[in-house]
Amino acid sequence: MDAFLGIVIAVFLLLTVVTLLKTVRIVPQQRMDVIERLGKYQRTLSPGLNLLVPFIDAVRAKVDMREQVVSFPPQPVITSDNLVVSIDTVLYFRVIDPMRATYEISHFLQAIEQLTVTTLRNVIGSLDLERALTSREEINKHLSSVLDETTGRWGIKVTRVEIKAIEPPPSIRDSMEKQMRAERERRATILNAEGRKQAAILTAEGEKQAAVLRADGDRQARILQAEGQAKAVRTVFDAIHQANPSQKVLAYQYLQALPQIAEGSANKVWIVPTELTKALEGLGGALGGLAGMAHDVPAAAVDSQAVEREATEAAQAAAAEAQKINAEVRAAEAEVSGPASEQPGGLPAPESPRSLRAADQDQL
Repeated sequence: MDAFLGIVIAVFLLLTVVTLLKTVRIVPQQRMDVIERLGKYQRTLSPGLNLLVPFIDAVRAKVDMREQVVSFPPQPVITSDNLVVSIDTVLYFRVIDPMRATYEISHFLQAIEQLTVTTLRNVIGSLDLERALTSREEINKHLSSVLDETTGRWGIKVTRVEIKAIEPPPSIRDSMEKQMRAERERRATILNAEGRKQAAILTAEGEKQAAVLRADGDRQARILQAEGQAKAVRTVFDAIHQANPSQKVLAYQYLQALPQIAEGSANKVWIVPTELTKALEGLGGALGGLAGMAHDVPAAAVDSQAVEREATEAAQAAAAEAQKINAEVRAAEAEVSGPASEQPGGLPAPESPRSLRAADQDQL
């Protein structure tokens, strides 16, 4: 009897605990539970403490209200230029109505996956490979709008659709790599050619400027050298004329220059002055008077007025001498011709052209 009573008490306590568990329902944050009463939708439990009718109310589904990420496996898709590409997609969604997500669709995740595949094939099928590879943003927006419109009646909000990868066939990848390699080689060749062109232009400009600067430097150097030589010659010339050296000094300088002329094995030609006799006479005079060269004093500077007076006197003397000779010639011709040369009337005979030419030459 006591044992039976103990069993009844234990069963009662167990039923009480189970009833309490069935009555009290604690829902965590960002989750909502769909409750059915006798198989019919009753209500949706919000996060926190909730009370249920035990053994009558039951939890149909526990819906996660957070945003979820689903990565779908690669899907083969045919482009408009009949190329099969493999596309990986990533879907971001969240449940906004737990009741519709539970009762409107059986497996909403599978439905979203299939809807994504079919929409992706429709979109990619209208694009060629090159445009499909470069229009990911456009494809994402189109997929997101279509999925959001379709899944809205299921109580699901598609927030974002991303294409993870678009993989062309291996042969197409090889062709694309070759094309990109050729394009890069072409660009590299163009850049190298441009670099060589610029280098050649800069080198030519540098050589031009260098040549101009060298020519300008040579010109300035020659001008300065010529000016220096001119000044040196002028200085030597002025010094020689101011010193008024004698003939002996010039002969001595010529003797000193002879060894320099004879230097070198290639000097086989000697330059001999045209007035060789005068040079030899000067050398002879210089050699004869070397003993007295220590007391040789240069002549004084030439007085231009004295030179002019001497030239005038010499000219007058030459004119007098010419008149004298002319008179003698005329007297000789008169003796040769005699009285017969006189014309009638006592006039003297005209002078012959020959005598006139001779007289003019004598005057000159």
